[in-house]
Amino acid sequence: MPYLNKIVSTPEPVDCRILTAALDLFVERGFHNVSVHDVQKEANVSIGSIYNHFGGKEGIAKALYYHLLNEFEEMINGVIEEDLSNRERCNKIILQLFEYTESRRNIISYMLHAKHREFLPNEPPICSSTPFTSMRKIVQQGIDAGEIRPGNPWVVAASVFGGAIRMIHLRLDGVIKEPLTQYYDEVIDCIWRGMNPGEVTKSRQPRPVEMAN
Repeated sequence: MPYLNKIVSTPEPVDCRILTAALDLFVERGFHNVSVHDVQKEANVSIGSIYNHFGGKEGIAKALYYHLLNEFEEMINGVIEEDLSNRERCNKIILQLFEYTESRRNIISYMLHAKHREFLPNEPPICSSTPFTSMRKIVQQGIDAGEIRPGNPWVVAASVFGGAIRMIHLRLDGVIKEPLTQYYDEVIDCIWRGMNPGEVTKSRQPRPVEMAN
């Protein structure tokens, strides 16, 4: 079973082996290029085991999606439980995401890089999931406490976390070659230069473009 923090049990139960194999195959080849037989061979289980536990490839993908969302939620909750300011919580979440991108690459790729709506069209978008709701709540609490500049929570949360998530995408795509942890301090500096409470400015509408006569 793919975990962020927990140690994988030995031997792995059949359903866990299936999800572990599926994660690697889905990330490396793409969901549509993987068959149930591919998962069966990689997990070294019977076809019947896959259908009994998950009902097919889509069932595997859905179970994996919710399992990893739960892992992500546990990570966020662990940060929330620490005696930190809301701003420090945002920093720690970003640091952990950067670290897990290096140490748990396939998990982060499936969570943050895969286009889930293409193969799980009936599932809500990941930005509506509990972990992302919790991240926006941290930002809102930071705004309320005067730690983060005020603004629409969606806009502010996107400004706090969006750049870091984009860095993760670039690393997973191979555009960024160095470990993301090397960029952490600069990313955090850029975030809070724009999100400090004292940095609030009046919004300006773009000036209309004058048409030539």
